[in-house]
Amino acid sequence: MGISYSTAKWLAPTSFLIDFAAQQYGMFSTPNMKDIHDKNLSFFSPQPFFIAGFFFPQQLFQLAWLYRLYKLDPKKPGERVELDQMVDFVPYYSVGNLCIATWMVFWNSERLDISNIFVLINSLSQLYYVVAKLPAMNTNSTSSILTNIVSKTFAGIGVLDLLHNGSVAFAKDQYASTMVKALTGVGFGLASAASDWIFGGCLVYDLVALAVGQSARDGGWAKLLGAYAVGSAAIVGAKNLARPPYNGPDSGYSKTATDDVQDRV
Repeated sequence: MGISYSTAKWLAPTSFLIDFAAQQYGMFSTPNMKDIHDKNLSFFSPQPFFIAGFFFPQQLFQLAWLYRLYKLDPKKPGERVELDQMVDFVPYYSVGNLCIATWMVFWNSERLDISNIFVLINSLSQLYYVVAKLPAMNTNSTSSILTNIVSKTFAGIGVLDLLHNGSVAFAKDQYASTMVKALTGVGFGLASAASDWIFGGCLVYDLVALAVGQSARDGGWAKLLGAYAVGSAAIVGAKNLARPPYNGPDSGYSKTATDDVQDRV
């Protein structure tokens, strides 16, 4: 999915603006996105304000990343190295923004089955980039830090989007079965064990959002989700304190080929 520097510098901000405009439509239209949320509940319905609370600071990081993408000069060898990593992410970033914008149109039209298609494309593409293509963070590089934050937060909230939209599209008004509860615990546990601070923090946030969202609907499930959040936080913390995941003077280890796969999540 390689693109030129010039294409990256207009494609990324354009996709951001399209997504931002779609979010304004979603919030201020009638019905708005929360109205649709409240009408369509299931066992993976989060507290909706947690999503808004996530995206506000995440968009600030996006703006910082976009500014750096625009500012760096590919004619300068030192900046070109940083820019190459950022440009490599631009196609996935842009696909994500355009999918979220399109999702909003179908979500507000209450076509949750169609909106789920765009959730799948977005979330899976972000997860693919983070797992298969994103280099480990270089703590000495602002561009690397921002790229890691933006890509991993997109992927992290994408996990919640997958669970939420999929459940309301195909299991509306249903409650979590024993199988769902078990798979949720196992899935988040394994993902937490393979995560760095950023992506792991997003997983914990996802579980807290789900726990709060389910508290008025299914108290037992909400408490279990809360326990999963505590367990996920413990796993992420223990794993990353024992083995710092980033490249830099304080990383504490020399990265191997095997570590490279683990560090991308």
